[in-house]
Amino acid sequence: MPTKIFLIIVAIYSYFALTTLLDFHKFSYVVTSLAICLVATIIFISCIFLLGRKMKRYDIIDAAWGPTFIVVALTSFFISYQTTHYLNVCMLVVLLVIIWGGRLSWHIGRRILNSSSEDPRYTELRKNWKGNVGFNVYFRVYIVQAILATTICIPVIHINLFNGSAWTIFTWIGLVIWCIGFIFEVIGDSQLKKFVSNKNNRGKIMQSGLWRYSRHPNYFGEITQWWGIGIIAIGVMPWWVGLIGPLTITFLILYISGIPPSEKRFEGRAGWSEYKAKTSVLVPLPVKKV
Repeated sequence: MPTKIFLIIVAIYSYFALTTLLDFHKFSYVVTSLAICLVATIIFISCIFLLGRKMKRYDIIDAAWGPTFIVVALTSFFISYQTTHYLNVCMLVVLLVIIWGGRLSWHIGRRILNSSSEDPRYTELRKNWKGNVGFNVYFRVYIVQAILATTICIPVIHINLFNGSAWTIFTWIGLVIWCIGFIFEVIGDSQLKKFVSNKNNRGKIMQSGLWRYSRHPNYFGEITQWWGIGIIAIGVMPWWVGLIGPLTITFLILYISGIPPSEKRFEGRAGWSEYKAKTSVLVPLPVKKV
């Protein structure tokens, strides 16, 4: 059901986006700009794929997830570059993406470098696919991520293409929300890393700090950051265009690539059922009595 609802939202969004672009005679400009951003992203992703093949570790794409957004943000910014001597909203959102993507890449990259084996998720995926391994991984993982990153980055592209230079009330609200999300993601990741690095916690479930109030505070932080950027984009007309970005990443984390596979790994582990029953799945909330 969530997938059907999301696809309906995408269809409605696509219709209104198309008609709006045609009405304002911006269709070719926006489509060309999106295509340039996507091509730049695919080139970057392809380089990461070749590096992964050389290293014999396709999970390197996880560390490249954040930088992929940086490529999209910078590409859209330079397409519509404006000379200015002050921090405008275009520069602000690009800076936010660089901070988010750079920190995430550093966090995941260190984990990959400290591991001698590939993430089991990619091994399992390859077992279920038929045909050439490289072809499957490239198109079904790497290229899909390039497309998703470009889609999620639409609010940033929208702000850059439509001269979102003036600060509005939505800029301030979105910036505050982004900062809240960033704090949650950084603290959540840090607490989990410290917990996992302690050998005495092997096989146990993280239930302290932010993880006491949410089973996925880091994902909550990531979603919140993109809603912050989406709200900043509301200040640039047409206001609704940028909302597809946070909607997409929310859907992916809640139903596809974030929470579901993460929680599946804990099924059957001692204490998981109790933790799951009393702790909110995403939004930090008071612990339930069970």
